[in-house]
Amino acid sequence: MKLIYAADIHGAFERVKTLLNETAADAYVIAGDLIDIPFYNMGMAVRYHELQTYFHGLRSRMNKRSLVIEDFVDELLDDPDCAEEVRLKGSAYRRHTIRARRVMQQKYKVLESIVSLKQDARVFCIPGNYDMDLKYTSLHEQDLHLHWCQLAQMRIAGYGGADVWTAGIPERYIVEYRGGIGMDERHNEMYAFFKAVKPDIIVTHQPPYGIHDGVPSTGPSGSPALRSFCETNPVILALSGHIHAACGFQAREDTLFLNPSNFGEVTDITARVYEGGFFYEIGMDGNRVCTVALKKLVDQRIFAIADYVLCDGRWAERLGDPERYSAFRRRENFDTKAVKHSHIPEIQLYNELKQFYQMFQTQETDERLDMLEQVAILMEDKIGDDIAMDVVGSVNVGLSEESSDIDFVLYRRCDSSCTFGFAQCERYRNAEAMIRENLGTRYKAEILDCVDLNLVEKSIRDKNYECETTQRFVSYRALGRPINHRVIAPLEELLNQDMDFRQELEGSIRAYFKIFVTTSQQVRSFQKYEARLNAIGIKLPDSIRGKVQQYLRGGDEPLT
Repeated sequence: MKLIYAADIHGAFERVKTLLNETAADAYVIAGDLIDIPFYNMGMAVRYHELQTYFHGLRSRMNKRSLVIEDFVDELLDDPDCAEEVRLKGSAYRRHTIRARRVMQQKYKVLESIVSLKQDARVFCIPGNYDMDLKYTSLHEQDLHLHWCQLAQMRIAGYGGADVWTAGIPERYIVEYRGGIGMDERHNEMYAFFKAVKPDIIVTHQPPYGIHDGVPSTGPSGSPALRSFCETNPVILALSGHIHAACGFQAREDTLFLNPSNFGEVTDITARVYEGGFFYEIGMDGNRVCTVALKKLVDQRIFAIADYVLCDGRWAERLGDPERYSAFRRRENFDTKAVKHSHIPEIQLYNELKQFYQMFQTQETDERLDMLEQVAILMEDKIGDDIAMDVVGSVNVGLSEESSDIDFVLYRRCDSSCTFGFAQCERYRNAEAMIRENLGTRYKAEILDCVDLNLVEKSIRDKNYECETTQRFVSYRALGRPINHRVIAPLEELLNQDMDFRQELEGSIRAYFKIFVTTSQQVRSFQKYEARLNAIGIKLPDSIRGKVQQYLRGGDEPLT
């Protein structure tokens, strides 16, 4: 069983959609802070924050801390002797709170519509301190707060919220957190729930005391009761978030504690913006964790940062991307420094269409992607070389069927020059035989091309514009869907260090690209994609149909 875990989304719904599209798992868990602000406009959020802070202070001065701010404001406005300034601010606060509730409901509806497209996997969510109680939202079916579910041999249970006052979120609607510091186990709602359920996997927004909970200004901020429960019960996994900087992997006794840091972008109190995209991929066998991988989603690409493997009873850390891992540990931005590459219009148009189709990704697509990932790992273990792929065709756009083939390009490093073509290369033939052996007869696969990464790297460093192999690499990377991306990521980053060079290479393949997209095979492919959407009740929007027609004309402007 494979589990994908992310926390602290902070409104990055497009990134969630990409994560669901670009990965395959049996279950996805999202641990709190699903939205960022309860409005669509930052100016309105700031005004509401100011009003809430004003009444928060007034409530403290009047010793009315037992009332939520909304009830406190109602009480003030019911008083005929209420001062005019308080009345004006209170009325504005009421209006803003009503608006906040409506916007929050709308945002949860958007997120629910995204996760509901992942029909072949369970998606669980818990609320954070930025959220309202999910049982009153469109996400009630995904809500794991004070709920549990059986996943194969595992029982997973969740408890949301956090022991903190979050300005800018209506107090009336948030989850009341009864699991933190100062609440003993006898009166602790979270502890009592977990004791009754006896989960193997625990999901909380706020971490346990002393683990992933360090705040520089105040020290440990986690839940002592949660820590106590994990230490005295057979908990296999304890998944938390909330404290973005206190992230990472910890193994204590027989329990793994994971905090992947923020998945969505966040801004701290000094106005510094931190990039996100971090998540864990967890492999399980029966009732034990076998592997854990820290990964990062950047645009449409997934980088494998670090792997954790159980060897002789101890967890070993293996870095796949030392630079990103170092930035992750230092809490420094890495990918926001990179120059964003803008593809030629034809490629940009194709990727826009691909992103639309991937919203309706099929289970058959997930199965094929998962199988290719397993094949890449098995091949690396057997031959000791790095292997990567770029998937094209129906798997690339996410609309594979039971009868669909798997078409892909193979990447590997080769010592020979392959003068007579890759099909004559002994190393390629060995790789092809292993791929077909591991895929078996269930999937029909075709290797469309094999690219020597040694040759690509040399031509990039030499700025060789005429290297036909590198031109093919640039083309596949612009259009395809990567498998084992960590292998080709260094070359892409090397390529992106000189955008003029990359754009010149894309320009050199532009004429061939126009010929390729206007073929009858491409037309039939897009007709099949539309038919597959129609079969599940999805009508192709006119705007998308127009882009398909534009693409099939070779990227020319749409007809008017």
